[in-house]
Amino acid sequence: MARIVGLLLAAGQGRRFGADKLMQALANGTPVAVAAARALKAACADSIAVLRPEQDALAVLLEAEGLTVVRCAVAHSGMGHSLAAGVAAGGDTDGWVVALADMPCIGVPTLRRVAEAIAGGAALAAPVHAGRRGHPVGFAARWKDALLALEGDEGARAILRQHAALLQTLQTDDPGVLQDVDTPADLAALRLRSSSVGAA
Repeated sequence: MARIVGLLLAAGQGRRFGADKLMQALANGTPVAVAAARALKAACADSIAVLRPEQDALAVLLEAEGLTVVRCAVAHSGMGHSLAAGVAAGGDTDGWVVALADMPCIGVPTLRRVAEAIAGGAALAAPVHAGRRGHPVGFAARWKDALLALEGDEGARAILRQHAALLQTLQTDDPGVLQDVDTPADLAALRLRSSSVGAA
């Protein structure tokens, strides 16, 4: 059986938010990063969260959700470093599902579809909603060296650009693949939508 590791990137600075956005509560009281972690863990039993060294409070929460926490001392230099740290910590695997901790609304079925696509032989996989590619992104083991070499803010976008023909797109009606929390207004909008759904 294929081993697909979930990587939750939670080391971003969140400068546009003005506070630690990952610890902010959604409408149901769950912190943003915890909601993202729970969904990823439900799809990938082996899941790793990459944090900055000083994120102790978040580390406690994510470890309580069953994720392995990895601290990336150079996370401030960009997402590429965090992704490389997560890949290194994952050991031998058949691939990775890379999710962002500020995207708490992605459904578990969507995450599972990406994992299953990689387990089924896809080199790269990602959901598409309303004509736009979203998150998470799946990477097969063949990209390990390229992922380990990542640095800076570019992350893995260069791999996706250079090898677009290898990307298996998964059409979905899950709007969460495009919804992130970058600003207080984003969080307020997510809370409002969640409350409306709960009241329906």
